[in-house]
Amino acid sequence: MALTSPAGVRRCPRCSYQGEGISYFRRGGHVGLLIGASFFTWGFGGLIYWMARRKHLICPRCGLGWEHASRALAVTGSDRMALESEPDEKLPSTGIKRRVAGVAAILMASFMALMGFVEWEPAMVVVGAVMGAGGSASFYWGWKGLQDRRTALMQALQRKVLKLADLRGGTLTVTEVAADMNVSLPAAENILTAMDDGFRVRSEISKEGVIYYEFPELLHRNQLGSGD
Repeated sequence: MALTSPAGVRRCPRCSYQGEGISYFRRGGHVGLLIGASFFTWGFGGLIYWMARRKHLICPRCGLGWEHASRALAVTGSDRMALESEPDEKLPSTGIKRRVAGVAAILMASFMALMGFVEWEPAMVVVGAVMGAGGSASFYWGWKGLQDRRTALMQALQRKVLKLADLRGGTLTVTEVAADMNVSLPAAENILTAMDDGFRVRSEISKEGVIYYEFPELLHRNQLGSGD
């Protein structure tokens, strides 16, 4: 198989997006953080934040810093075409906007409650308590969205591993997964370890001491017969 390296194109190790990075502040959540930092620091915090991140590039899909992305490899051949024939699915939102809004509401609620106690205004304390509860709920909603996204991403990567295992005859090594899916070795190991249930996916050690993963249902597919 021939390898080419498209100019300016990289691949995100987290979500497998392949393309070019975008400006840091083109992401809505980062703009929300900028506004929040400016609001609570009279503009100085926002200015420092903008100066620190204005030249950064990120993945347009998941927001990972583009400095972590690897140069994409365009692999020709039927194996790569089969592996990437399935279109990338849309992942759930990271919930960053809800988390930012929640933190902002909690901070504002804390300030209102503090002022209510200092000035002894029960109404202000009550409003602060209600706002704090709403902010906490919003933050939890955003955090739940982040967990759902991570779960969906892991499931998508595992489906690609299964497809790769089918192409490779039912056995895979960490290095093969890392090379074919263009992810880091630790990431490939984490995916395979999460899939290893000792039944449908199991790890073995060869005589040479190489750890590999077997997919028995794929490995022995041609030997399966009809049940009694």
